[in-house]
Amino acid sequence: MTSALDSDADGDEEPDSGDSGGGTRSRTSHADAADTDADGEPQPHTIRLELADQPGQLLAALEPISANGGNLLSIFHERGNVTPRGRIPVEVDVEATPDRFEAIVAALRDEGVNVVQAGAEHYAEEVVVVLVGHLVDTDLSDTLRRIEQHPSTSIADFSLNAPEGRSDTSSARLRMATRAGETAEAISLVREIAEEKDLHVVEPLAGGAV
Repeated sequence: MTSALDSDADGDEEPDSGDSGGGTRSRTSHADAADTDADGEPQPHTIRLELADQPGQLLAALEPISANGGNLLSIFHERGNVTPRGRIPVEVDVEATPDRFEAIVAALRDEGVNVVQAGAEHYAEEVVVVLVGHLVDTDLSDTLRRIEQHPSTSIADFSLNAPEGRSDTSSARLRMATRAGETAEAISLVREIAEEKDLHVVEPLAGGAV
């Protein structure tokens, strides 16, 4: 997929060495800013968004950050992946004071931007699992929806591999973001759904490995 988001981001792009599905990270000023725990001092924060694959969506999402005093550090958008809702995952690193960061997140949501993660206090851990079996016949959309409905878990991205066609055995790679200390509960939920639908779970893949 070639995302319409690509034309929105300014700055030099460099390949990201992680498992990005073809994503690129656009870097701006102060990308090496040091973190600080001092109250009222600017510090780096990460915001994960889901944006429609339409022209202008990324630019519209960046405006509330600038308007509320955030300093943009980098943008990472995964052009080769879509979320279970069919949107483009975008990760934005910003530098802001705690108060301004809260205002940025509130402004994004007021503008209708889907904020999946805002800061480390929300989803602090990630785990990758692979489901194998008759994923389409057992309603893949239902499987993803039930995982997403868990209050401590979000599917950051997934990819489906069905080499023999939709009606045969296929595999799906799920990268899940979970709240700190609740990864085991998320994996238990996946196991429960897989057992119900006679699917095989390969888990977990450390460090986002394929």
